[in-house]
Amino acid sequence: MSIDSSDLFGALFEAPPVNRTVPVLVPMPAPKPYSYSVPEGMAIEPGSVVQVPLGPRQVIGVVWDGGEDGVDPKKLRPISHVFDCPPLSKEMRDFIDWVASYTLSPPGLVARMALRAPNAFEPEPMVEGLKFVGGEPERMTPARARVLAAASDGLSWTRSGLAHAAGVSTSVVDGLITLGIFETVFLPPPPVVAMPDPDFAAARLEGPQKEAAVEIVSDVCRGEFSVSLIDGVTGSGKTEVYFEAIAETLKRGKQVLILLPEIALTASFLERFQDRFGAKPAEWHSDLAPRMREKVWRQAVTGEVRVVAGARSALFLPFEDLGLIIVDEEHDPAYKQEDRVFYNARDMAVVRGRIGDFPVILVSATPSVESQVNGQNGRYSTVHLPTRFGDAALPDLHLIDMRRHAPERGGFLSPVLIRAIGKTVERREQALLFLNRRGYAPLTLCRVCGHRFQCPQCSSWLVEHRFRKQLQCHQCGHAERTPEACPECGTLDHLVACGPGVERIAEEVERHFPEARTIVLSSDMMGGVKRLRLELDAIAKGEADIVIGTQLVAKGHNFPLMTLVGIVDADLGLANGDPRAAERTFQLLSQVTGRAGRSGLKSHGLLQTYQPQHPVMQAIVSADSDAFYEREITERERAALPPFGRLASIIVSAETRHDAENHARGMRNAAPQVSGISVLGPAEAPLALVRGRHRFRLLVHGRRNSDMQGFLRAMLSQSPKERGSVQVQLDIDPQSFL
Repeated sequence: MSIDSSDLFGALFEAPPVNRTVPVLVPMPAPKPYSYSVPEGMAIEPGSVVQVPLGPRQVIGVVWDGGEDGVDPKKLRPISHVFDCPPLSKEMRDFIDWVASYTLSPPGLVARMALRAPNAFEPEPMVEGLKFVGGEPERMTPARARVLAAASDGLSWTRSGLAHAAGVSTSVVDGLITLGIFETVFLPPPPVVAMPDPDFAAARLEGPQKEAAVEIVSDVCRGEFSVSLIDGVTGSGKTEVYFEAIAETLKRGKQVLILLPEIALTASFLERFQDRFGAKPAEWHSDLAPRMREKVWRQAVTGEVRVVAGARSALFLPFEDLGLIIVDEEHDPAYKQEDRVFYNARDMAVVRGRIGDFPVILVSATPSVESQVNGQNGRYSTVHLPTRFGDAALPDLHLIDMRRHAPERGGFLSPVLIRAIGKTVERREQALLFLNRRGYAPLTLCRVCGHRFQCPQCSSWLVEHRFRKQLQCHQCGHAERTPEACPECGTLDHLVACGPGVERIAEEVERHFPEARTIVLSSDMMGGVKRLRLELDAIAKGEADIVIGTQLVAKGHNFPLMTLVGIVDADLGLANGDPRAAERTFQLLSQVTGRAGRSGLKSHGLLQTYQPQHPVMQAIVSADSDAFYEREITERERAALPPFGRLASIIVSAETRHDAENHARGMRNAAPQVSGISVLGPAEAPLALVRGRHRFRLLVHGRRNSDMQGFLRAMLSQSPKERGSVQVQLDIDPQSFL
């Protein structure tokens, strides 16, 4: 007996029975999915994206796993609508559940990160196009002849595309449409980016790079979960090595995700990718226009987009068939999200690779201590690139002891560094001055009465931004005009800036080198990302002599003429109680000094410090990263700090100090007595007041094999309920201790 294909299709997608109920995960901080009934004739499955009523509103949700809960469907509200988009895969749903369980976050808030483009859930509208149907106009002009020649291939064109191909204005095409020479057709929406070609321009790798590429590609060829750490000095060709892994993944028909810490600023990376694969990857970051965001989401879930380069949130894109994740600059703190759902994208990328059974590649010139230990223990396979690619050499690094070579009165640059800048500019090469402090000065006070300008909503000083004539809080964004008189005593012209920011260093540089072309790079400069990209491009083209920048200049940029890097305050990152202070200082300063000499020119790095004997300073100038990591790992192991122990941070905040402290003490008293886990605090946070809210901290410390999540669940279940203005934030594996 033959079966009609339409009958078969109907059988596969037969409407569920009327009495069916399903769990739906909604983007709310609820502990579990809600139950809804399925209307007659509605076809759904786990992962289907739906619209459901929630109170008086209609919200988007995802049909979840778990089956029926025994509730009478007649007592439940029905699903309102099923969107015409592929369902979230079982792999993606398992990933969302894992992240929610590990971070102790409501699963709905995690799912919300996977549904950040609501207008993408329905198919993109078709594009109106034209097709040549034959004939010629009575009056033939050269412009019309070019249009007909371009359209004679029988393909369909968009109106603007045909005009562009023929080199004419759209009015010429409109005239031919009026004459009936073209008919209207509807075309599928164009892809956001062209299809990358893995064989477009294969790299010519040599020596260590070639050996590393072979090893990395072999992991991809196995087609199963593995984690590889590419550990190479700056300029060693790490990007070209993992490009080979991307090429192999594309040949196998899989999709690729490349995580970058500052995707909005890395136009140079997108160009390098295009040079290798003939097309740019799709971008995903917070500065993406909403319409483009929707297109990328839709085409990632349908498989039309093969490669996405994005910030940490790209990890929650529901790819159709993801086969490789690259985490570039894996040590970067920007991968840690500290809002609503607290997670580290590097660690969650490894989890997603394990759930999806595909390889993950971590890349860094200064790997995190956690990744180093995993490499030593054999959990990760490590690939070393000890030398720079081609003829380029690492810069010669030297310390400037500021106790012996002090700046002139009112200045912050040592005479040694000033002389080096002058010689660099004379050779028509570029110098970079690095100071990880935005604005003009971190503190402004009155010389007469001592009044200090503090944020009215935060326990932090207001930073002077002289370019904008403002005092600004870098915690909450509060800003006010810089006054002429002290608001406390009324004295005019006695306000003094204390300490340097990049704007003040720029002022000092212009005083010493008035003819030099100077650029200041900081994330809060006016013009935003667009201006930063233009200025980075100008520096790469040699259109600046001296660059003064914050940490964004350390993130993978290639400046061919950069031969001198001066660190204005190498001690800055060491001056706090962060247990990762030494590691972060080593990483940041190594990355910054690595901007020099990448094109083969002789280069130097000078670090101004008052602590020249500090182990971090000695490790940097001696290029002995192994000794630094060995010392840091030994100290971490002795103190049972990550990765040899576990940490969780609890922040309790409220509108009054009394409420915050009382609730924090109540939580401390509710902590269960468990061997191997201790609770420290509560204590007032270093930033005790942020956005008008008082903050207290508890730190939970446990052994590496401790059930930290179980302990915290028990603690939270016995803790006082959050009342009034009290809020509790939980951060597993904290990166910030402020």
